[in-house]
Amino acid sequence: MGYIKGPLPQRIKLINGSGAVAFGVKDLGFSFFLLPYYNLVLGVEAWLVGAALATALIIDAFVDPLIGHLSDRTYTKWGRRLPWLYIAPIPLAFMWTLLWSPPFTGVPSFGEIVALAVGVRLLLSACEVPSVSLVPELTDDYDERTTLFRYRFLSGWLGGMLMMVLAFTIFLPTPEAQLEAGGYAAMGMFGAGLMAISVIGSAAGQHSIVARRPPHKPTSFSISGAFGEIGDAFKEKAFLIFAAGGLAAYVGQGMNFSITQYVNNYVWKFDDLAFQLYPGVLAISVFAMFAIVGPLHRRFGKPASAAGGAIVAMIFYFVPYALLLLGVWPETGTAVSTYSMLTMLVVSNTASVVAVISATSMVAEIVEAYEERTGKRAEGTFYSGNWLVQKCATGVGILSTSLIVQTLGIEQGTPQDAVSQGVVTELSLIYLIVGTLLALVAAFWLARFPITREQHEARLAMRAASGDGRHDDPIEEAVRADPDGHSITP
Repeated sequence: MGYIKGPLPQRIKLINGSGAVAFGVKDLGFSFFLLPYYNLVLGVEAWLVGAALATALIIDAFVDPLIGHLSDRTYTKWGRRLPWLYIAPIPLAFMWTLLWSPPFTGVPSFGEIVALAVGVRLLLSACEVPSVSLVPELTDDYDERTTLFRYRFLSGWLGGMLMMVLAFTIFLPTPEAQLEAGGYAAMGMFGAGLMAISVIGSAAGQHSIVARRPPHKPTSFSISGAFGEIGDAFKEKAFLIFAAGGLAAYVGQGMNFSITQYVNNYVWKFDDLAFQLYPGVLAISVFAMFAIVGPLHRRFGKPASAAGGAIVAMIFYFVPYALLLLGVWPETGTAVSTYSMLTMLVVSNTASVVAVISATSMVAEIVEAYEERTGKRAEGTFYSGNWLVQKCATGVGILSTSLIVQTLGIEQGTPQDAVSQGVVTELSLIYLIVGTLLALVAAFWLARFPITREQHEARLAMRAASGDGRHDDPIEEAVRADPDGHSITP
């Protein structure tokens, strides 16, 4: 089915991956800064922010399958995905700016936060679902799909880390600046421009390869037909097993990210330098992931890599909290404590990203299993389904953090030294217990994903033998003739 046979040109890896920068900017903003901004800066109660963001996530998650379905059924001379990638980034940039400069007077209400968050998330979905759906279209090779996802995750994390570096060095350089609104507004405007450039630039770079009318014109769209096809796709056994593991993994990820500002401030007592080093720690872990995930998939396969990553991440995330509660961790706020924690984070975040990228790459193999059963391609539907799971779960994770913060009484503008040791102990214990349980559930289900490399390759061989592969065309021949990734024209 892939447009490109054999090794992917390097420029295609880079260009396809660069479209994920917008997702990285959004993920960094929502996961690290949005709850503290609306809670500690704008004065909205933590539980209300968490409830609003969870509501927005759930609304968006249930619209995502429609976006994926519509993307699968888009029929233009530029193909199924490109029209979305050229149009959606502009209103996305506008809504992202408004999210960090709310156009409301006084303290934002529940409904106002929901409206802004839903607007951003729907428009981001209209960019990311078509963009990621190009992966199984570009290649059907088991390892080359991993390569594309490596580049997408690297680009997404680099986009997020660029914003984090700018946040902690320019926009929000001190704990005091993190309690003022002006830096968040500037961060929002910069991020908006970066989002639009990344999505449109990635689409333009792939235009010559994927801009062609789909071979079959879809039937007319209807709501009942759309949900019928979506429901049928989501009955795929492999997707259900993936969803069970992904649900736990994404709840944990949502909680890990949204609680970061609180634990770094109040548990580990990071100083200005530690906050500035934090993006570098994430950068090291992402580059480590980029180097090891391919060999891990070749040696162990995607399911084992995903489950193993979840277990290793759990150990290195939560051992410091266990040692702290047992009284054998160095005094928090000291250089020994801070640098020990940052070192543990390098390993834990590397393993966590390996787990997530392995799980996400599994979805590409579900596409062929579904096609074998139904005769239909549904890349957009399955990746929007992945987002449904991810967003619902992430919303639960963020809501969990907000409820923990609200229960423990960490209020707007609370200085680092004003939180009692009892609150620090409770925060650490709750985080340790919940995070460990979620990681174990994720590993259990991801290890049971039923499509192996051998099964995927056998399925492709059977399809090729039956003459059901995609026919060669001038663009594919041009790519084959130009393996080094020089200019390709139809």
